[in-house]
Amino acid sequence: MDIVALIGRILFVALFLGSGFGHLTQAQAMAGYATSKGVPQAKLAVQASGVLIIVGGLMVLLGLWLDLGALLLVVFLVSTAVLMHPFWKETDAQAKQMEMVQFLKDMGLAGAALLIMALYAGYGADMGVTITGPLF
Repeated sequence: MDIVALIGRILFVALFLGSGFGHLTQAQAMAGYATSKGVPQAKLAVQASGVLIIVGGLMVLLGLWLDLGALLLVVFLVSTAVLMHPFWKETDAQAKQMEMVQFLKDMGLAGAALLIMALYAGYGADMGVTITGPLF
C-alpha cells in the first residue's frame, strides 16, 4: 500500500504544483482577476498563495511533515473558495453556477487535504514512502 499512497499523493499535488507555478509566472494576469474579486494587494496575494501551495504541495508529495503541508493546502483552498468564488453574491444564473462549481471544488479538495492530514497523523510512516513522521 505504500506505493498506492505515494501515487495518490503525486496525483493529488499535481494540481497544486502546476497552479502554484502559474501563480508565480503569471502573477500580473492573476492579480487582475483577484482585484476584480476585491482582493487587497492582489499581486502580493497571488504570489504569496503561489508560494503557499508550492510549499504545501511539495511537503505532501515528499512526505516531509506531510500533515503540515496538507494543512497549508487547506488554508489556501478554504480562503480561495470564500474570497474568489462567492457564488452567493452572483445575480446572473450562469455566473452563479460557475462560481458554485469552483467553490465546491475548492471545498472538496480542502476536505481531501484534511483527510490526508488526519490519516497521516494516525498512520504516520505506514501511509506511504515519507521523509519524516507527522508534525502534529
